Amino acid sequence: MDGLKEAIQNIFGSWLQTDTSNNLGLTTFVFFVIFAITLAVMIKKARSEQPMPKLRRVAGLDAMDEAIGRATEMGKPVMYNIGMGGFTAPTFASLAVLGYVAKRIAQYDTRMVTVMRYAVVLPVAEEVIKQAYIGVGKPDSYRPDDVQFLSEQQFGYATGCVGIIQREQIAANIIIGNYLAESLIFAEAGTQVGAIQIAGTNNNVQTPFFIAACDYTLLAEELYVASAYLSQDRVKTATLLAQDYMKQGLVVIIILGVLFTTFGSKLINDLLTLY
Repeated sequence: MDGLKEAIQNIFGSWLQTDTSNNLGLTTFVFFVIFAITLAVMIKKARSEQPMPKLRRVAGLDAMDEAIGRATEMGKPVMYNIGMGGFTAPTFASLAVLGYVAKRIAQYDTRMVTVMRYAVVLPVAEEVIKQAYIGVGKPDSYRPDDVQFLSEQQFGYATGCVGIIQREQIAANIIIGNYLAESLIFAEAGTQVGAIQIAGTNNNVQTPFFIAACDYTLLAEELYVASAYLSQDRVKTATLLAQDYMKQGLVVIIILGVLFTTFGSKLINDLLTLY
């Protein structure tokens, strides 16, 4: 193993270092290359119209149309909460879902109030909703006043959301994004006005509150699956498959590591910390 380390050092020099805080480690680099190849293969397959596996049913996402339909029948608005984050992964996932919801809202001529904590997200959310209305041929129905930045203060934002929920007596409350202690505040307010509630967050500490107070809750990575599931886009589905294949591979490595270590071998550990 020492000879292999020396050979790698001679070939790659200072490109790869064990201190991965500043440099790329060999293990990280190898996994990145494998993932990139897997992703390229899956995208090529998706674009070649070859059969693709179906995404499993996600109840919370299937309920989107039910929630919008209920609001339409009751003549009450839908509230869409993008979350407490700036431009982070949960916010991008929420914006993808927002595009789908806005399209349905435009088709049904229902009103939707969209709220966010950070002002930098506002123009992007406005454009997503505007494009949804244009896509269904109803650009004049877009209401810019219903896309609102409230406050960058955590509980100032939470208070503003509760005020809108109470004043508008919303029929559906869609809460998707990054949330902290205010998650239960939103869910309780929606419950008080009898709204159907669909929630999802990447913060697992807050997920139990959503499960307790909401009708449907997206669990763990279902938040990131939302865009591909709602659009049924083959390329987006291909990226999910590539990620799942990598996760399966990592699980196999973990199991092998446990077995090898149990029987006194450090082979897997040595390979993962090779350089």
